[in-house]
Amino acid sequence: MATIDKLPMTIRGKAMLEAELKKLLLEERPSVILAIEEARAQGDISENAEYEAAKERQSMIEGRIAEIQGKLAGAEVIDPSQIKADRIVFGATVSIVDTETEEKFVYSIVGVDESDVKKGMISILSPLARALIGKKTGETVTVQSPKSDKEFEILGFEYK
Repeated sequence: MATIDKLPMTIRGKAMLEAELKKLLLEERPSVILAIEEARAQGDISENAEYEAAKERQSMIEGRIAEIQGKLAGAEVIDPSQIKADRIVFGATVSIVDTETEEKFVYSIVGVDESDVKKGMISILSPLARALIGKKTGETVTVQSPKSDKEFEILGFEYK
Protein backbone atom coordinates (compact mmCIF):
# COMPACT_ATOMS: atom_id res chain seq x y z
CA MET A 1 0.00 0.00 0.00
CA ALA A 2 1.46 3.38 -1.04
CA THR A 3 1.98 6.08 1.53
CA ILE A 4 1.01 9.67 0.88
CA ASP A 5 3.87 12.13 1.20
CA LYS A 6 3.31 15.12 3.42
CA LEU A 7 2.57 18.29 1.50
CA PRO A 8 5.16 21.00 2.03
CA MET A 9 4.09 24.29 3.56
CA THR A 10 6.09 27.35 4.55
CA ILE A 11 6.03 28.76 8.08
CA ARG A 12 3.97 31.66 6.70
CA GLY A 13 1.45 29.26 5.16
CA LYS A 14 1.09 27.38 8.44
CA ALA A 15 0.51 30.64 10.31
CA MET A 16 -2.19 31.65 7.80
CA LEU A 17 -4.03 28.35 8.23
CA GLU A 18 -3.71 28.51 12.02
CA ALA A 19 -5.14 32.06 12.03
CA GLU A 20 -8.09 30.95 9.89
CA LEU A 21 -8.67 27.94 12.14
CA LYS A 22 -8.59 30.14 15.25
CA LYS A 23 -11.16 32.52 13.70
CA LEU A 24 -13.41 29.62 12.74
CA LEU A 25 -13.22 28.05 16.20
CA LEU A 26 -13.47 31.22 18.32
CA GLU A 27 -15.72 33.46 16.20
CA GLU A 28 -17.55 31.68 13.38
CA ARG A 29 -18.56 28.49 15.21
CA PRO A 30 -20.04 30.30 18.29
CA SER A 31 -21.77 32.78 15.98
CA VAL A 32 -23.51 30.08 13.95
CA ILE A 33 -24.50 28.16 17.09
CA LEU A 34 -26.17 31.33 18.39
CA ALA A 35 -27.94 31.82 15.04
CA ILE A 36 -29.27 28.25 15.19
CA GLU A 37 -30.52 28.77 18.75
CA GLU A 38 -32.27 32.02 17.76
CA ALA A 39 -33.90 30.36 14.74
CA ARG A 40 -35.08 27.46 16.92
CA ALA A 41 -36.62 29.91 19.37
CA GLN A 42 -38.90 31.18 16.58
CA GLY A 43 -40.89 27.97 16.73
CA ASP A 44 -41.54 25.49 13.92
CA ILE A 45 -38.13 24.75 12.30
CA SER A 46 -39.55 22.67 9.44
CA GLU A 47 -40.23 25.79 7.34
CA ASN A 48 -37.74 28.16 8.94
CA ALA A 49 -35.35 29.63 6.32
CA GLU A 50 -33.06 31.18 8.95
CA TYR A 51 -32.66 27.81 10.64
CA GLU A 52 -31.85 26.07 7.36
CA ALA A 53 -29.35 28.78 6.39
CA ALA A 54 -27.65 28.62 9.79
CA LYS A 55 -27.43 24.81 9.64
CA GLU A 56 -25.92 25.02 6.14
CA ARG A 57 -23.40 27.63 7.33
CA GLN A 58 -22.57 25.44 10.32
CA SER A 59 -21.92 22.51 8.00
CA MET A 60 -19.57 24.61 5.86
CA ILE A 61 -17.70 25.90 8.93
CA GLU A 62 -17.29 22.41 10.39
CA GLY A 63 -16.11 21.12 7.02
CA ARG A 64 -13.51 23.87 6.71
CA ILE A 65 -12.32 23.27 10.30
CA ALA A 66 -11.81 19.57 9.53
CA GLU A 67 -10.07 20.42 6.24
CA ILE A 68 -7.63 22.83 7.91
CA GLN A 69 -6.92 20.43 10.77
CA GLY A 70 -6.18 17.70 8.23
CA LYS A 71 -3.87 19.95 6.23
CA LEU A 72 -1.97 21.03 9.34
CA ALA A 73 -1.67 17.42 10.52
CA GLY A 74 -0.38 16.30 7.12
CA ALA A 75 1.94 19.23 6.48
CA GLU A 76 5.69 19.28 6.36
CA VAL A 77 6.51 22.81 7.54
CA ILE A 78 9.63 24.23 5.89
CA ASP A 79 11.55 27.42 6.59
CA PRO A 80 12.90 28.53 3.19
CA SER A 81 15.63 30.64 4.84
CA GLN A 82 17.17 27.44 6.25
CA ILE A 83 17.45 25.68 2.87
CA LYS A 84 20.93 25.28 1.44
CA ALA A 85 20.40 23.70 -1.97
CA ASP A 86 22.26 24.05 -5.25
CA ARG A 87 19.08 23.33 -7.22
CA ILE A 88 15.56 24.73 -7.12
CA VAL A 89 13.43 23.07 -4.46
CA PHE A 90 10.29 23.98 -2.50
CA GLY A 91 10.65 27.42 -0.92
CA ALA A 92 12.89 28.88 -3.62
CA THR A 93 12.32 32.36 -4.98
CA VAL A 94 13.12 32.02 -8.68
CA SER A 95 13.86 34.68 -11.31
CA ILE A 96 12.94 33.59 -14.82
CA VAL A 97 12.60 35.17 -18.25
CA ASP A 98 10.17 34.23 -21.03
CA THR A 99 12.52 33.31 -23.88
CA GLU A 100 10.04 34.55 -26.48
CA THR A 101 8.90 37.90 -25.01
CA GLU A 102 11.95 38.63 -22.78
CA GLU A 103 9.47 39.39 -19.95
CA LYS A 104 10.96 38.71 -16.51
CA PHE A 105 9.14 37.15 -13.57
CA VAL A 106 9.98 36.37 -9.94
CA TYR A 107 8.06 33.60 -8.22
CA SER A 108 8.32 31.91 -4.84
CA ILE A 109 7.41 28.22 -4.80
CA VAL A 110 5.01 27.76 -1.88
CA GLY A 111 2.36 25.40 -0.53
CA VAL A 112 -1.00 24.93 -2.20
CA ASP A 113 -2.93 27.12 0.27
CA GLU A 114 -0.39 29.94 0.06
CA SER A 115 -0.31 30.39 -3.70
CA ASP A 116 -1.25 33.78 -5.14
CA VAL A 117 0.16 34.41 -8.61
CA LYS A 118 -0.56 38.15 -8.36
CA LYS A 119 1.76 38.26 -5.33
CA GLY A 120 4.40 36.14 -7.06
CA MET A 121 3.68 32.94 -5.12
CA ILE A 122 3.05 29.76 -7.11
CA SER A 123 1.88 26.42 -5.79
CA ILE A 124 4.33 23.54 -5.61
CA LEU A 125 1.77 21.61 -7.69
CA SER A 126 1.56 24.21 -10.50
CA PRO A 127 2.96 23.29 -13.92
CA LEU A 128 5.60 26.04 -13.70
CA ALA A 129 6.81 24.98 -10.24
CA ARG A 130 6.94 21.34 -11.33
CA ALA A 131 9.07 22.34 -14.33
CA LEU A 132 11.43 24.41 -12.15
CA ILE A 133 12.01 21.87 -9.37
CA GLY A 134 15.45 20.29 -9.61
CA LYS A 135 16.80 22.80 -12.13
CA LYS A 136 19.73 25.21 -11.84
CA THR A 137 20.51 28.76 -12.95
CA GLY A 138 20.95 29.00 -16.73
CA GLU A 139 18.74 26.03 -17.56
CA THR A 140 15.64 26.37 -19.71
CA VAL A 141 12.27 24.83 -18.85
CA THR A 142 9.20 24.27 -20.99
CA VAL A 143 5.77 24.69 -19.44
CA GLN A 144 2.67 23.42 -21.18
CA SER A 145 -0.27 25.81 -21.05
CA PRO A 146 -3.72 25.57 -22.63
CA LYS A 147 -2.73 28.09 -25.34
CA SER A 148 0.80 26.89 -26.14
CA ASP A 149 4.07 25.75 -24.66
CA LYS A 150 6.08 28.49 -22.95
CA GLU A 151 9.82 28.39 -22.52
CA PHE A 152 11.57 30.10 -19.61
CA GLU A 153 15.24 30.54 -18.79
CA ILE A 154 16.20 30.46 -15.13
CA LEU A 155 18.10 33.65 -14.27
CA GLY A 156 18.70 32.73 -10.64
CA PHE A 157 17.15 31.57 -7.39
CA GLU A 158 17.52 32.09 -3.66
CA TYR A 159 16.05 30.94 -0.39
CA LYS A 160 14.83 33.69 1.90
